[in-house]
This record gives sequence, C-alpha cells and structure tokens, in this order.
Amino acid sequence: MARHHYGQGDYRYFGYPLPEPVAALREAFYPPLAVIANGWQESLRREPRFAPTLAEFIAHCHASGQQRPTPLLLRYEAGGWNAMHQDVYGDVAFPLQVAILLSRPGPDFEGGEFLLLSQRPRAQSRGEAVALSQGDAIVFPNADRPGPGARGPVRWATRHGVSTVRTGVRMTLGLIFHDAR
Repeated sequence: MARHHYGQGDYRYFGYPLPEPVAALREAFYPPLAVIANGWQESLRREPRFAPTLAEFIAHCHASGQQRPTPLLLRYEAGGWNAMHQDVYGDVAFPLQVAILLSRPGPDFEGGEFLLLSQRPRAQSRGEAVALSQGDAIVFPNADRPGPGARGPVRWATRHGVSTVRTGVRMTLGLIFHDAR
C-alpha cells in the first residue's frame, strides 16, 4: 500500500478460480445487494440496472474488458492504516461491497476501526468509525450512495478506509463484485 500512497499494509487480490469459500460468499451476497443497488439506481434516476445473478453481472464485466477478479485479503500490522478511497476499477462498477473482519479485536489487534466518510452536497463531510467483531461483515458503498436532498434523493460521494492499528495484526476479506481491467 505504501508505495502507492494507499496507506500502510498489504493487500493481495485473489485470481480466478476464486477459492471456494470466497466464491460462495460473493455468490450469496450479490443477489440481495443487487436489489438494493437497483433501488439506489432508480432513486438517483440512473442506468444501468444490475443483473439479478453474479454470473450475469460478471459476464457483463468481462464483455466490457474487465476480467481481473477483485476480492482481496488485507493485512495491517501495528501502525498500519488504509487511506480514504473508493473502489471503482473500470466503466462497470457495482455500487456496494462487503468487508469481513477475520481477526479478533483485543486478542489479535487494537485500533483499526472501519471508517466511512460521506460528502453531502453543499455541506460538510460526515465521518463514522465502525468497530467490528471477528466475523462481522459490513456492507458499504464503493463510491457513492443516495442521501436525502431538498427535492428528493441526491448523490452522496462516499469513501472508506481503516484507522491506524495500534497493536497486533488486523486481517480483512474484501468482496468487491465488479471485476477490474
């Protein structure tokens, strides 16, 4: 991460074929999240709509030249952190993703809260820190989300990251649903 100025830590993307547990989680999460994503698209008056199955959506990614899988493992040692960022890897992007904490807060690490920052139009940014337990999954926007506006839903730009790990080692599984170029 440091050489790209993304933070301090290590990340590794999985290749195809994905490990069975990772593929199974991605398959299970996608359909209900596609319903939410399509609701977001509708509320923001956007196209396209997302396919009901992950296989159909991945086929669309591949047809658009995005063929590299994006699920990854993230590892942060004491002093490690992840800069506030968005995960969009091409023209085709699914608006939600999932992070699953694999380590145990306390025995394995301290610090390392999951961070979300939403930029509301014509207003100050709003940040939230989320303390996860081992095995917890958080679903969050990869780039933006609908938020309340004076005349109906508006686009709120959103970034995510990880605060500094004070002690130990924090491991996370990241499930991004669109493939990359």
